[in-house]
Amino acid sequence: MMGLAEEDVVTAAAELPVGGREPRDPSPAPLPFYIALGAPDQGALRESDSTFGPSREINPNKLVWHGVSEEKMIERADKLKGEVCGLFEACKNVVEKLDLVDVLQRLGIDHHFQEQIATTLSIIHNQRDEFNSSDLHEVSLRFRLLRQHGFWVPADEFDRFKLEDGSFIDSIANDPKGLLSLYNAANLLTHNNEGALEEALMFARRHLELIQSSLKSPLADQVARALKIPLPRTLKRVEAVSYMQEYSVEQRYNPAILELAKLDFNLLQRLHQKELKTISQWWKDLSEDVGLEYVRDRIVECYFWAYSMYYEQEYARARMILVRLFILTSLLDDTYDDHATLEESRDLTKAIERWDENNISFLPEYMKKFFLKVTRNFEEFEDELEPHEKYRVAYVRKAFQLISKSYLQEAEWSHHEYIPSFKDHVNVSAISAGGQVMCVGSLVGMGDVATKEAFEWAIGHTDAIRASGEVSRFMDDMADFKRGRDKMDVATSVECYMKEHNVTSEVVVAKIGSFVDVAWKTINQALFDHRSPPLPVLQRVANFAMSIMIIFLDQRDGYTNSKEFKETLESQFVKHIPL
Repeated sequence: MMGLAEEDVVTAAAELPVGGREPRDPSPAPLPFYIALGAPDQGALRESDSTFGPSREINPNKLVWHGVSEEKMIERADKLKGEVCGLFEACKNVVEKLDLVDVLQRLGIDHHFQEQIATTLSIIHNQRDEFNSSDLHEVSLRFRLLRQHGFWVPADEFDRFKLEDGSFIDSIANDPKGLLSLYNAANLLTHNNEGALEEALMFARRHLELIQSSLKSPLADQVARALKIPLPRTLKRVEAVSYMQEYSVEQRYNPAILELAKLDFNLLQRLHQKELKTISQWWKDLSEDVGLEYVRDRIVECYFWAYSMYYEQEYARARMILVRLFILTSLLDDTYDDHATLEESRDLTKAIERWDENNISFLPEYMKKFFLKVTRNFEEFEDELEPHEKYRVAYVRKAFQLISKSYLQEAEWSHHEYIPSFKDHVNVSAISAGGQVMCVGSLVGMGDVATKEAFEWAIGHTDAIRASGEVSRFMDDMADFKRGRDKMDVATSVECYMKEHNVTSEVVVAKIGSFVDVAWKTINQALFDHRSPPLPVLQRVANFAMSIMIIFLDQRDGYTNSKEFKETLESQFVKHIPL
């Protein structure tokens, strides 16, 4: 799983209000809020210390509000939403409209203006002939925003910046803002024979790396972030934390937008903290009943993964279903990997495939307890759905059964010390990496946009779903390869490729890294495939892949070794944004 120490989760669950309810008497001693950000010593992060130590107390009543009531913050945010909404009509030209949409996205508040953004971009897309800018940043920004929202824009948009021989004109190499925008735009390339975008990507990256050391903040910081993770592959909520510190010095700065972004971040963070308390209590009850001492204790990280799929308030139900599914899947993974014998693994797979609580006598006692907890949680998922939505649980049960089979296959390989072909490995490990079960699971608690057709698309392991699993598999395996795997671990895709092609470690890591880029092309491609479900469904798939990009950034494993990931977790769930 992912990194809250169990003792701290138990403390949090025992001492904090559960289910979002406030304590009846909030005075003299406010109930503390603990977030343990995982560490080898099972401790948590101190506010005044960069190392891990004893549990850190965080008072939720003081963390965000600082004397401002929640009601006042909501009232102010609602007023600001009205002001920002009016800015769409106030924009004088296409570039101002593009800037507005870009700012709202990067500050993570675009979810309040989805209708206005969709209308604005549709008009801009339909008026292509009226857009004749010769500014690299403006052309790139239009290209990126339209493609991100499923509007096709051809790569020849950038021909205006090329010479007759197809090379880019020299002058744009001295335009760092334009180069950064080009780089981010080109990262939305697809499989549609877009060699021109490949060239643009390499050109922009090469020149950004050359001039990076001479840039000043905030552009220097934005370039550094993009070279690590391009903007189209960056989680909005993560980008928002950085961009809120940069936006105020930009020419397009609007104080009302920034104030709304800060209020919105803090209000949502309060909700996320309450959800963490609730899931901590759930985990406490689960772990006491089942007693799986061998599992990784990663409550905050598991929550982060679900939160990465959707952070908005409207998806609270979906998020809380998904985080429980994620933890149960992680428990299943650890059971196959670290505890069960091969025969027990086969029996567990058989039980999950049958899904019959009355037919588990052949399981060892600890597996019986675990299996019953799984089935009863799935029953709880169904109870939380409306009558017309209950069919959805059958799809996520099927996905859970499929990932169980993939875990068993990997256990078979490991037991027999067998290294499969690279193709055979990926066919199995793209499922065990969790993309399919998490993408199917992400739909369960969503609204009407999660249609039966969307579930059929997701459970069918379509190209985009498989690609999300490949991003997860390859990023995870590169981290494992860097760290070095245990003797009994199944061979990674990196090792399979190295053995099959007889290449060096440097070559294989570069090759696997290129496969991540290929998978992202497939995810981008889904935006323009008429067989794809609506954009909100596709966004969950992309968000899952985005979460992988940051968790395994620089070939670290922020899930297993959450100390390396603590700064991100703290910025999302601990630190409020000063108002």
